[in-house]
Amino acid sequence: MSARDFLDSIEPHFTKGGRFQKYYGLYEMVDTFIYTPADVTRGKTHIRDGNDLKRTMTFVVIATFFCIFMACLNTGYQANAAMASMGLEKADNWRSIPMMIFGYNPYNPFSCLVHGALYFFPIYFVTLAVGGIWEVLFATVRGHEVNEGFLVSSMLYTLIMPPDMPLWQVALGISFGIVIGKEVFGGTGKNFLNPALTGRAFLFFAYPASISGDSAWVAVDGFTAATPLSLASAGGVEAITGGYSWIQTFLGFIPGSMGETSTLAIMLGAAFLLYTRVASYRIMAGVLIGMIATSTLLNIVGSETNAMFSLPWYWHLTLGGFAFGTVYMATDPVSAAATDAGRWLYGLLIGFMVVIIRVVNPAFPEGMMLAILFSNMFAPIIDYFVVQANIKRRMKRHAA
Repeated sequence: MSARDFLDSIEPHFTKGGRFQKYYGLYEMVDTFIYTPADVTRGKTHIRDGNDLKRTMTFVVIATFFCIFMACLNTGYQANAAMASMGLEKADNWRSIPMMIFGYNPYNPFSCLVHGALYFFPIYFVTLAVGGIWEVLFATVRGHEVNEGFLVSSMLYTLIMPPDMPLWQVALGISFGIVIGKEVFGGTGKNFLNPALTGRAFLFFAYPASISGDSAWVAVDGFTAATPLSLASAGGVEAITGGYSWIQTFLGFIPGSMGETSTLAIMLGAAFLLYTRVASYRIMAGVLIGMIATSTLLNIVGSETNAMFSLPWYWHLTLGGFAFGTVYMATDPVSAAATDAGRWLYGLLIGFMVVIIRVVNPAFPEGMMLAILFSNMFAPIIDYFVVQANIKRRMKRHAA
């Protein structure tokens, strides 16, 4: 039986009036993600974007493929390399059973890919299951359909997790992101904060030991490895180059959150999103310009006590979550600015904030998460002033 025949056979039970009517939206979401839909999204799913929800969300999920591949490859590589350095022959967990077939060779891409997938997909399945329950619950109570918005949030949330994050904390984080970050405001299209980043922010402040420090980024118990951004915070460029080259940070073979390490993979996803016109080039360019301008200014100013002042812009580009946040988080059409001029200002604000947080605040070297969430709150205000300026300009033009 083909997948199409299977979906056709169960459709009467899930459609309106069937035994599983409350899951109608979930069934339709799976059906239309695999096959070309015969209709478009019904109802007011966006408050500021008229684009079809299915098309937009499907393209974003496709654009994350490169990051997913690198997340599995690099997570497995880091774990295998750490085990080799510690003299461990096998993992001390359930993953040792399937890995008996593939081994733990850090120079075997297939071994690294499979080992990394054994960390990536459990986090993703827990995220999908727990977040899906909340989505179905709120959709049932409100009488709405379950839409494709959660597919994107679940994927992005998984990609910004450390590889060895406890699964119960993953469940708590996505619950907070979906319920507090989105559903309390009315659901998809009505939230002013990015749900994935909201969930990660909750975990950062509630369980900092699991999502920060040197022990969170390599999935081997007892092994510690600082991210290049943490090294830069402690000793500037010289501290990074002692262990990593710039090309390593660009390709993504470094410790870090699973989907954020490879700038190359992120750029491939960005090219797809720009080609399909799903993401705003104004926001991406604004973030990049803001980061380059601010970091260059700080390079000129300099500091004898803070080595981060001397970090060049091309290092900021490949370190931490800057590239991932610029492409996948800042461009969220719901929580970002909607006007053309507002998108430039919104992007510039993020680029400025991320460098300031990284350089000036020694307690939080990352910065991208807080910069985007901070800018999310200002996006409606930015749009308001842009619209008011347009109104005043038109009134002057017509009055003349």
